[in-house]
Amino acid sequence: MGDRLTIALDAMGGDDAPGIVIDGANLALSRFPQVDFLLFGPEPQLAPLVERAARLKDRVRIVHTDMVVSADAKPSAALRNSRQSSMRLAINAVQEGQAVGVVSAGNTGALMAMAKLVLRTLPGIDRPAICSFFPTLRGESVMLDLGANIDCDADNLFQFAVMGQVFSRTVLGLARPSLGLLNVGAEDQKGHEALRIASQRLRDADLPIEFHGFIEGNDIATGTVDVIVTDGFTGNVALKTAEGTVKLFTQSLRAAFHSSPLASIGYFFARPALRKLRRRLDPRRYNGAVFLGLNGIAVKSHGGADALGFANAIGVAVDMALHGFLDTVREEFETLHPSLGLAPAAAVAP
Repeated sequence: MGDRLTIALDAMGGDDAPGIVIDGANLALSRFPQVDFLLFGPEPQLAPLVERAARLKDRVRIVHTDMVVSADAKPSAALRNSRQSSMRLAINAVQEGQAVGVVSAGNTGALMAMAKLVLRTLPGIDRPAICSFFPTLRGESVMLDLGANIDCDADNLFQFAVMGQVFSRTVLGLARPSLGLLNVGAEDQKGHEALRIASQRLRDADLPIEFHGFIEGNDIATGTVDVIVTDGFTGNVALKTAEGTVKLFTQSLRAAFHSSPLASIGYFFARPALRKLRRRLDPRRYNGAVFLGLNGIAVKSHGGADALGFANAIGVAVDMALHGFLDTVREEFETLHPSLGLAPAAAVAP
């Protein structure tokens, strides 16, 4: 089983909380039997759900709180008024060393604001970035930033690149990932100045990557590179466009198979292939956006995720902890900037 790890869960975040949080944690134990959970929320509501989860009931400690961050709360208001909320206490557990990471399906803006305030950023990193997975023709890629930073300069993009390639190495297991900067063209003279400066810095840096240079939007799905780096405005537009395209494709395909009796017969024979396609594009497989750059692991699950999706978000946090993501980022920045004098990340007790 290896060393025991503890993950803090915001039990009240998400559309169907706390049920999907409990069920997701129960599912996650089948893949990660060495994990224990700190569960933050109202104990009278959580205790019966935990008791019914066979594998989970001996692996959870419930920390009671009645306060919940609402889905429409403004980040500034959440910072001021929600210090005893399930979300804030779960983040505090990471900062205090009680857990190696936090997972929440709650309010994204509030989670980012609280995590940045409590955990702070790692030395050498100016801003945290949101990173997540993309399915591609070659497998999977990671992309950042997906919305945390609308305007980014060359330093931000370079820092995102360092964090993104470490994430790809530690979570996807790629020894030397390829990396590209998302641009309006692949030619060196294309794009704004920040992109061109970041590109030159990446070519000059001693990083364990294959720097591809600039890539375009159609390279995202083809899997041209393993790590896609962009500003938060562009990344968020790309993410929402991809989500909308998948929905358009699936609904159009369903309508086509119901358009005539002959089409329905064709669906009967095509079902095995369609099931395989559905599994390949299932968004639950890619659930779990990470706030990279913080001095702690914080994973945001989609608010509408089911138990399987939430279990995968927990898996992302566990993988980052098991493979030493924070220590590796520190080492990369120490190599690039020896003047920072970074100390190794402190060991976190389960």
